[in-house]
Amino acid sequence: MTAPLERVAKAASTTAFGLSAAAVAFFLFAAAIVVGFLFWQTNNLLTRQVLGALNAEARILASELKVGGSTKLTETVTALSRPGGTGLYYLADHNGMKIAGNLNRIPPELESDPRGGVFSYQPPKADNGNTRLAVAIPVDLGADVRLIIGRDIEDQRLFADSVRRAFLLGFGVLSLIGLLGGLAVSRLILNRIEAITGTSRSIMEGDLSRRIPESGGGGELDALAGNLNEMLDRIEGLMSGLREVSDNIAHDLKTPLNRLRNAAEAALRDPRGGEAYREGLERTIEKADDLIKTFNALLLIARLEAGPLEDSVETFDLGRFVEDVSELYTPAAEEAGFALSIEAERDVLVRANRQLIGQAVANLIDNAIKYSRGGEPGSAITVRAYRLGDGAAISVSDHGPGISPGDRERALKRFVRLEASRTKPGTGLGLSLVAAVARLHHGEIRLEDNQPGLKVVLLLSGKCLIASAGDAPPSLAAQ
Repeated sequence: MTAPLERVAKAASTTAFGLSAAAVAFFLFAAAIVVGFLFWQTNNLLTRQVLGALNAEARILASELKVGGSTKLTETVTALSRPGGTGLYYLADHNGMKIAGNLNRIPPELESDPRGGVFSYQPPKADNGNTRLAVAIPVDLGADVRLIIGRDIEDQRLFADSVRRAFLLGFGVLSLIGLLGGLAVSRLILNRIEAITGTSRSIMEGDLSRRIPESGGGGELDALAGNLNEMLDRIEGLMSGLREVSDNIAHDLKTPLNRLRNAAEAALRDPRGGEAYREGLERTIEKADDLIKTFNALLLIARLEAGPLEDSVETFDLGRFVEDVSELYTPAAEEAGFALSIEAERDVLVRANRQLIGQAVANLIDNAIKYSRGGEPGSAITVRAYRLGDGAAISVSDHGPGISPGDRERALKRFVRLEASRTKPGTGLGLSLVAAVARLHHGEIRLEDNQPGLKVVLLLSGKCLIASAGDAPPSLAAQ
């Protein structure tokens, strides 16, 4: 019994219940104003009708006195004073002696107010002592007679009381239903909030696989749950990437650091002295430079994944820019035995970060030179820049060993070096950097089969592409 009461108390303390109670209170307040106004108007209407009827009857009786005298007036009042009727009359002479009518005496309430008013009376044949409510007015007929006419309004009073009770009962029922509805709504919302809280608590305890359940109704809470689940997916991916980076750093940088230490220690033990120290320092500096390059690449990837792009974009011709970057690698490609060809479509205007696009193209060409077989028939590297659908694309193709379909997704991760490339110098961050540049430009990177070899395609979304050269700044369009 205690648990249900605790749940009800918890639901009653929620914001949803407070809002529901406030809405019910506001509704009841508004309804009370409307009902009170209608009741007041109805009461005024009934009062005007009764007073209008009494005034009309007073004029008729006054005319009876003028036409037929006191005898005619007495006959008329006697005829109107029917037992059990709603009309009430009291006709007396100038001494106050009753002449006719169905009232036994002048009501005390009318003695103090000559204009008339509401009074209580007891019907002549009522033996149960019950009194009824009536309203009466005096009729000015001169100093010889005194006439009071009234109407029984007990039925109207009973009707008003029943209407009042009905309104009060209705307000009570509405209040109860509103509060119960508020409890039900707050309990429903509380259940969803408890589910979100429980999931959040589990995530804070380390279970990043938990997700907020959705009811499937498509409401605001489901939309919130969907957005939070997308955020949790992103956080889980970042945390997984962080763990992977940590593991890879521990695995791939441990060996270079050990070699660096061993080289320094070997230089210290070398009997040649100063000459050996100098050679050891030079090798240590070279290895330290390689480590700095690795950490710089990691920092660049982190900035690309976290930093905004809007402040660093500029408009440029993608084809001409890719051609300029590729030409810088032509001597290195020829020296390695490759024929580097460039196929750049002109007037492909994009708004992007020029430096990052250039870094991505340089990484792809450098990988193609490093991991392909140069000096053999068909040893060619092709760099292309072109429109693709509603966006733009950059591709670098080679005829090397390629990457198997099962390893292509893994090859885009940080520090991943496939078995075929472990004998080559590198950090395993080149494709990761290109993938980060693609994501920053709302695009993607694809690894495709070049039959034989590998074709890497860097896609830029339509958000980066400018429709035509006429949309570019005049100085750029004229280049």
